[in-house]
Amino acid sequence: MANKVFSQLLRELGKQSLYVLHPTISKSDYVSLDLSKFNKVLNTIDISSSETLERYINSHKKKHGAKVAFGGYLETRNIYQRSTYFKDATPETERNIHLGLDLWIAAETPVFTPLDAEVHSFKNNTNFGDYGPTIILKHTIDDIEFYTLYGHLSLASIENLKVGQTFTKGEQIATLGDSSVNGDYAPHLHFQIIKDMQDFVGDYPGVCSKKDLEFYKGNCLDPEILLRLE
Repeated sequence: MANKVFSQLLRELGKQSLYVLHPTISKSDYVSLDLSKFNKVLNTIDISSSETLERYINSHKKKHGAKVAFGGYLETRNIYQRSTYFKDATPETERNIHLGLDLWIAAETPVFTPLDAEVHSFKNNTNFGDYGPTIILKHTIDDIEFYTLYGHLSLASIENLKVGQTFTKGEQIATLGDSSVNGDYAPHLHFQIIKDMQDFVGDYPGVCSKKDLEFYKGNCLDPEILLRLE
């Protein structure tokens, strides 16, 4: 599938009212959040602690009168340095560039599919700093197939799930997990668009290295194209 065709499809879909959190949360209730290595405030707090990071994010939301903090697509972050799962020998191969959109909101918050879908796969990815419980949905629009990934969910979200199970647009698929199950993060949803799953099952890289960035930019487009939060 050519990137131009795929991008145009997502832009057209994004003209609809699509959501992954409850539609009663209006766009004015969202505030952008910078968790990049360029945010100097993060150098003054212990971002390796999920509790400290959660306090920082909640303070940011309170300051802006928001219910949800969001952002992170192609953001280079230092937070992954706490986990050997992302580390590598050189700066070029260290995985620290975020490929999805994060939506920071409380644990147990319901998660919805933005489009009609069927379950491609699911898994509890238990590496430290990983997704924890994860669901991947397959979408078919005008004979074009693509996928969306939902990471950092609750364990209950995948307990009774079945591959091939279908959901209609706007139907609840999951709830968010807390730090005890979600890879040790402040509660949030990692939402990612994937063009080609590359034979991954229940998992797909949500963070890449500088060396691999060009490939992943083409295979994982900005979720803002669908959700249009800004």
